[in-house]
Amino acid sequence: MNKIVKNTLILTLITVIAGVLLGAVYEVTKTPIAQSQETAKKEAWQAVFSDVKLDDFKAEDVDQKAADKAVKDMGVNATIDEVCTAGDAGYVITTTDKDGFGGNIQITVGIKKDGTINGVSILSISETAGLGMKATEPSFYNQYVNKQADKFVVSKDGGDGEQIDALSGATITSRAVTGAVNAALGYYQNAFK
Repeated sequence: MNKIVKNTLILTLITVIAGVLLGAVYEVTKTPIAQSQETAKKEAWQAVFSDVKLDDFKAEDVDQKAADKAVKDMGVNATIDEVCTAGDAGYVITTTDKDGFGGNIQITVGIKKDGTINGVSILSISETAGLGMKATEPSFYNQYVNKQADKFVVSKDGGDGEQIDALSGATITSRAVTGAVNAALGYYQNAFK
């Protein structure tokens, strides 16, 4: 019985020390991680509206009613994460599609006031290397740019909307990126149009 109590105390002590150390590491890394995420977000804003000064981007509250309607209208499994105005040029909408092959895909979409897609920037993606990760290449995401459409569709799926060529071997990823862009478009149509 004495041995059981001794082993229990040792395990408890190890667990407490590990918990304290983990908490300390979290506190040390929390601020640099938040700063890194903020920098990535601002770089994405600049990527989708390169002619707008960083000071001219103003964060807006997400209109949850418009967000819910956008997601429903577009038929996507996505969320509207963040919205901001880009000076007088248009809007920046950050969305996350939850149907990527490797998990969530978060993108930032710049939409001019007339509804034209000005740019697309991928913030977070973890798709298959050599296949789905090709979504991060301009040759794929520039298919959306300078187009004024109510909706985009992957060409092999058919349907009404502006056709987007799927990545070879990565149709699920192509659909997820298209879903994220459509969520942003839907939000624009419901909140700003």
